[in-house]
Amino acid sequence: MVRQIVSTFEKGYSWFLGAISHGSGLPLLALRIYLFPIMLQSGWKKFVNFEYHLEWFGDSLGLPFPWLMVVLAGLAEFGGAILLLIGWFIRLVTIPLMITMLVAAFLVHGDNGWLTLSDSSSWLANERVMEAKPKKAEIIRIVKEHGDYKRLTSSGRITLLNNGMQLAITYFVMLLVLFFFGGGRYVSVDYWLSKGLNRWKLTHDDRK
Repeated sequence: MVRQIVSTFEKGYSWFLGAISHGSGLPLLALRIYLFPIMLQSGWKKFVNFEYHLEWFGDSLGLPFPWLMVVLAGLAEFGGAILLLIGWFIRLVTIPLMITMLVAAFLVHGDNGWLTLSDSSSWLANERVMEAKPKKAEIIRIVKEHGDYKRLTSSGRITLLNNGMQLAITYFVMLLVLFFFGGGRYVSVDYWLSKGLNRWKLTHDDRK
């Protein structure tokens, strides 16, 4: 009796895994769609504000060949965003994007700690975040005394940007998933090109 129950469960679970495998590309598609506007905007801004980024890469970050670095980063992000959206060369395009995210995380945001926002209640709050707490309280006090606090905070409460590594590392992890799993079954150009290539190989081999 017990063996029959276990066997039935195994068969049912195997059927369940087989059924959901057809949708395995959906979370990968979701990652690609999520990353698309972020990378596109970041790359576009590097070309629109080229002089600013040139000075920032060279003087603030101390990177060699800042002109080349800005162009490469901009192309990687803007072009990479388009390829991410359609799911073409996913495993290749994620490599320069991951490198860009690591550079951003450690060179741009590293000194600020982990948090994106200055949340002093977080166990990840560093000295910089704790120093922002009284500054935030003072800003709120000034706004309450000299402005319409209710109207000014109707779109969201007052907070301070810490600009830590959190977002850059999050994007890196998302890209890392795409690097290992690809663009996704049924929902990427890579999938259909691979399927077509395999079909061509089988046809070609049959003719030999």
